[in-house]
Amino acid sequence: MSRLEVLKTYKIYIGGKFPRTESGRYFEAKNTKGEVLANMCLSSRKDFRDAVATARTAFADWGSRAAFNRGQILYRIAEMLEGRKAQFIDELLKQGSSKVSAEKEVELSIDRLIYYAGWCDKFQQVFSTVNPVASSHFNFSAPEPMGVVSIIAPQSTSLIGLVSVIAPAIAGGNTCVLLGSYLKPLCAVTFAEVLNSSDVPGGVVNILTGNPAELAVYFADHMDVNAMVYCENNKAVQQLIKDKSALNMKRVFIYADKNWAKDEEQSPYFIQNLQEIKTTWHPIENIGGAKAGY
Repeated sequence: MSRLEVLKTYKIYIGGKFPRTESGRYFEAKNTKGEVLANMCLSSRKDFRDAVATARTAFADWGSRAAFNRGQILYRIAEMLEGRKAQFIDELLKQGSSKVSAEKEVELSIDRLIYYAGWCDKFQQVFSTVNPVASSHFNFSAPEPMGVVSIIAPQSTSLIGLVSVIAPAIAGGNTCVLLGSYLKPLCAVTFAEVLNSSDVPGGVVNILTGNPAELAVYFADHMDVNAMVYCENNKAVQQLIKDKSALNMKRVFIYADKNWAKDEEQSPYFIQNLQEIKTTWHPIENIGGAKAGY
């Protein structure tokens, strides 16, 4: 008798743990031939709300960490991904990639993490300014993380798109809740396993699997989300996100029609997009009745 293979059930990742979806629902991940590869959790609104609450709690610590420490942790993610390269290549092959493209996607994902690790303690110098003012003050503007970012990852890629939107968000001190690819979901949860062993505090990155058509509205209208990233070209969903995000004035970034495998899709401006600019005024002290100079 032929053996019946026991398919893996990929669970979601919230707060540094791997719970099953509270809804009890799942969907089957299939390859291009229609063969079932695994069982995936079909995340619900409650899962998303739980993830946002966890991300908000984690933000107080992550957003206040030294930039070089965030860089160390992103580099550690790259190290752990390098060590599990063969597993990710295998998952990409199962989802329809060729061996050459699978190897390239994993290696590029590792390199992209290292790229953003290097920017963690540098982007503030690039985007900060000292502003001229017509009064006896120093006036500084500096970027600060927005807070909790909801992300609907690119649906056409399994790993590189996901890494390309997570890395700049957390490099800048934000925490995030991400919905992986519905079409190619395997690498999203396996990447969560990498995060879980990479010194990333629980709650900094939360990864859900499910249907964007169902969950996009919740990603957009949650009142404790500060910004949203959407990576698809569905005009109706884009408009829905813009309308719902207006409820609490969250920032919206649409990254449609991007080829995440290209070098130009890595940039410190992806970090800057998820930053707020804080301006500080500081009076210049008078010394002996004279104004101190700059």
